[in-house]
Amino acid sequence: MSSLARSSHLQLAAFALGTVGWILCTISMGMVEWRVWHVDNTTIVSSGVAWVGIWKVCFISYLHVSPGYKEQFCHKLSGYDSSIPHEIYAAQGLLLIAMFMGLLGVTATIFALRNVYMGVTRKTLITHFFLVGGCFYILAGLCVLIPVSWNFYSVTHNQSIAFPPSYDMPSSPAAQEAGAAIPIGIVAVILLLLSGTFSLSYRFPATVRS
Repeated sequence: MSSLARSSHLQLAAFALGTVGWILCTISMGMVEWRVWHVDNTTIVSSGVAWVGIWKVCFISYLHVSPGYKEQFCHKLSGYDSSIPHEIYAAQGLLLIAMFMGLLGVTATIFALRNVYMGVTRKTLITHFFLVGGCFYILAGLCVLIPVSWNFYSVTHNQSIAFPPSYDMPSSPAAQEAGAAIPIGIVAVILLLLSGTFSLSYRFPATVRS
């Protein structure tokens, strides 16, 4: 193995971590289990549990189906609805940006590693690709960190949401807890920031002529 390839083991790990972090970011964004609400009134929310995501709110109800059967009802969170809290709007925008930034980071790292393992000894090209990839990974991690932290803060302080009447949801839960999307987002943040740090740490070997 050439000294050029040996110099990029950490960046290969950065690629793997960044890819997994990007996938987890995408999974977290699509999940509805950001906040788990426990409600006292089970007339409509039959199970007493509702899930509040960044794109929709869902709950199980027996009200409009035959006895003994249950159905999950979901309402999309409209971008034009002023009652939706700022942390949900922020999560929608920032996670889309994070997904795009993460993809750019993965792409830049692939190009850099391709040059390394194909023996292309152009120092500026390789270092710039790793630098760009690392910056994109870190920006993606920060874009995930903000909505995850903000929504977790709202959960721990049991903050309410003034849903429109058509949602059939109470404005305040009896209690709420963090759903699975938040810890998945936290893992994504850690992996993306580590990946960015590893990518930025690349040093072109002095023994290789560029």
